[in-house]
Amino acid sequence: MGIIRDMQRAHATQAFADQRANTAAAQQRDLIRRNADHAIAAAQQAAGDADRKREHQRLYVEARTADTAAANAEIRARLSDLDALLLSTLDVDDHIDLQLFKKPVEVPPFDPGPLGRPTPEPRWESYVPPQPRGVGKILGGDRLRQQQTAGAQRAYEDARARWAEAEQRRRQQLAVRQKAYDESLRKYEARIAAYNAEVDRFAAAVAGADPSSVVEYFAMVLGNSVYPDDFPQHFRLAYLPKQRHLLIEYHLPPIEVVPQIKEYRYDRFRDDVTAIPRDEAEVRRRYVDVIARVTLRTIHEVIEADRGGLVQQVSFNGIVDTIDKRNGRFVRPTLVSIQTTRETFAAIKLRRVDPVACVKHLEGALSAAPDELAAVTGKMDFDRDADRDFTEEFNVLAEIDERPNLVALTEAAWEQQLADLFGVMGLQMGAATRTDLGARWHATDPRPVFGGQVVIFAMRGPATGSAAVHALAGAVTAAGATKGILVSLGGIESEAYDAVAGRPLELIDGPALVTLLSNYCRVKARIERMPGS
Repeated sequence: MGIIRDMQRAHATQAFADQRANTAAAQQRDLIRRNADHAIAAAQQAAGDADRKREHQRLYVEARTADTAAANAEIRARLSDLDALLLSTLDVDDHIDLQLFKKPVEVPPFDPGPLGRPTPEPRWESYVPPQPRGVGKILGGDRLRQQQTAGAQRAYEDARARWAEAEQRRRQQLAVRQKAYDESLRKYEARIAAYNAEVDRFAAAVAGADPSSVVEYFAMVLGNSVYPDDFPQHFRLAYLPKQRHLLIEYHLPPIEVVPQIKEYRYDRFRDDVTAIPRDEAEVRRRYVDVIARVTLRTIHEVIEADRGGLVQQVSFNGIVDTIDKRNGRFVRPTLVSIQTTRETFAAIKLRRVDPVACVKHLEGALSAAPDELAAVTGKMDFDRDADRDFTEEFNVLAEIDERPNLVALTEAAWEQQLADLFGVMGLQMGAATRTDLGARWHATDPRPVFGGQVVIFAMRGPATGSAAVHALAGAVTAAGATKGILVSLGGIESEAYDAVAGRPLELIDGPALVTLLSNYCRVKARIERMPGS
């Protein structure tokens, strides 16, 4: 039933996008971004007039201020999305009526076109010669008429022969076309019947608690749950029919989904945008809250979608695929674990709960320090408790998402993507070179007054610390550049922001890069790390 799951997912994604586009927050954010774009365009237009340098400088400051406001609007929108992770699903009916996936037989009637219309049969009246009159009738008119009538008779019979031959060809061609239509209709009806029979078979198997079908059904349910772009949506499911027990191992987003920047501030005198980092304690609190919301949301969607009472107990382990900053190794700790019954969970009023307190009320284990990858003891061991015959792994994004994964791009594609981005943003990019720290560019900012040489570092490894910032600062000084930009797909540690203070450097983490690609290049990218990467 993979085709049905993909259709359902695509429909849900479009519905969510339409709903989100109509929210007040999204409209305000788009308005701020449009204002910033207009201000930048006005500044660029004024820059071409030497007599309007003062006007250009004023417009440029307005553009930078508007761009900073747009960046701050993106941060507020992201926080709003995270806060709505649980409530946004409560207004959605998660049950999937499989009968709605049946396809009706919709066939246009047979249309033979001109072949369906017989050609007019020749009529003798059209060939009969006129009666002779006057003198012509006296001077041998009868004999002439007989000759004309004989000629007309031959022409008429010849026309009828040609008509009969053409009509026979038409009827033969019509029969061939009718046969082809009937055969096409037969095959089409057979495909629809087979598809609908498969829907009926699957629905009956789900209703009968067939383990593999139950797993597939709940995968469709969870696949319908539309999250922000950089959430993994990767999970494993197992179903134990005797206990009516559904086991879920869900991949949580990394801590970088919480904006590491609290706000951006533009200093018009220094022409510098300063990134104010978010307090580590707040990042940790918000991340714990995200974990709790994803956990409750997933269990809620399963329980609400289960109208047949297939699941009486749910076990949930939330894991995260990330890199341990202490040793650079790929790790997969369990950050939350819950085991609850249908009755217990259904009694909770999710609209009014504090997500973290609710997880604890359900006696769930929730990491107190997920930023340090402090694992909890799971309420279940998925590999031990799951029946391997009834276990399946699903990766919604990998199955149907065509957005480029920035982590998986080749080095050449990664470098080209960044060169395109900074080029659209106004920099004249030189050739990329590869160093131990990653890709490196020497670029030129062509703006008068505020322009100059720019050094860009771009890395896709673990989170970047102060060492990379110091290296960038050294490269900026050595090149006589006016600015440095550091792109770190794996995130940026707080010490790196501290090292930036007072320096003409700008730091861009993974989520910020995704936003820039969307705003400037109309590229919807994603960040999904794979084991071992």
